[in-house]
Amino acid sequence: MPKAVWLLIIGMFINTTGNSFLWPLHTIYMHDYLGQSLTTAGLVLMLNAGTGVIGNLLGGYLFDRIGGYKSIMFGILLSMLSLAALTVWHDWPEYIWLVAILGFSGGIIFPSMYAMVGNVWPEGGRRAFNSIYLAQNLGVAIGPALAGLVADNNINNIFVANLFAYVFFLVIAGVFYKNMSIVSNHQASVLGEKKKIKKMAPIYAMMIVTFGYMLTWIIYVQWTSTISTYVLDLGITLKQYSLLWTVNGALILLAQPLIKPIINKLEHKIKTQMVLGLVIFMISFVVVAFAENYTMFVVAMVILTFGEMFVWPAVPTLASQLAPKGKEGFYQGIVNSMATIGRMIGPFIGGVLVEAYGTPAMILILASLIIISIITSLLYDIPLKKEAALNEQK
Repeated sequence: MPKAVWLLIIGMFINTTGNSFLWPLHTIYMHDYLGQSLTTAGLVLMLNAGTGVIGNLLGGYLFDRIGGYKSIMFGILLSMLSLAALTVWHDWPEYIWLVAILGFSGGIIFPSMYAMVGNVWPEGGRRAFNSIYLAQNLGVAIGPALAGLVADNNINNIFVANLFAYVFFLVIAGVFYKNMSIVSNHQASVLGEKKKIKKMAPIYAMMIVTFGYMLTWIIYVQWTSTISTYVLDLGITLKQYSLLWTVNGALILLAQPLIKPIINKLEHKIKTQMVLGLVIFMISFVVVAFAENYTMFVVAMVILTFGEMFVWPAVPTLASQLAPKGKEGFYQGIVNSMATIGRMIGPFIGGVLVEAYGTPAMILILASLIIISIITSLLYDIPLKKEAALNEQK
């Protein structure tokens, strides 16, 4: 891999490690320490994700207009300001507004990071995006485990820990990202007809596949919202819950040799990668619905992890392939914003369904949405094929 990719990997790892101090504990903090209901906590997380959607779209736009360095630095500095305020004001209702700002600033960073790695290493294909995905999950493996230890002492220390991580990220980005060379993305589209396809066809294809991607995130985010409190209600400790995410992140790294032969075989079959991952996703949530002890939650997390290893890197790879020259940031912004919309409405929907039907029923209801995600993964390229066929007739 080029040196620039390694620098982006390091930056993403630091960013995600810092974020992982906070995001798994949002619901627990609001519910157990601030005395708010699950529905109220879901609404706050919805606001956080909603501002993140705006940040995602703005981050992609800024990447295409002013470059990755400036957009990432802007996102980091704004995140630092909101976290510095959270270290002082973390009661109700200040928590609501500062978490909302944090969602916006964090949203700016992610599409720029993905667009940058796709541009500095265009020949890397899926490997470029998988490297950023692995960096994220290494942070997820380390962050929550450390967060559990920090929160055990005083849960308010998680804000300080996140702030220090962003300071470190600021130094890395400020020193190394400024002169990072960017090259044009010359990857062929999934149909090999990129020059013949009108601009709107890739957008339609992107919206179809990311709609299913959003539905997948609606149920995935239950792990950090409704499932987190359900686990504690079953008598499982906060440390044990945090370690589930360590299992997730560590397995993503350690299991790469296991899935590599499958990925190599399916390298040019993104549809198959996504559908395979989604089926595994569905199986994992069926296990969660019937889990009654910690071992079953560990099993469910292991299954979930194998599913996401196929799905999560495939979608930004597809976005990079579909994006016209000069629109790479915008397309990555669509990917991240749709995922963020899933994270935005997921906790609220989950909270309402839990209070109405209980956690196991909620999980099974939401798991059925994955069927729609499978359909969108199979049909997203219809606009591309239709447009290509019309061009051939002319």
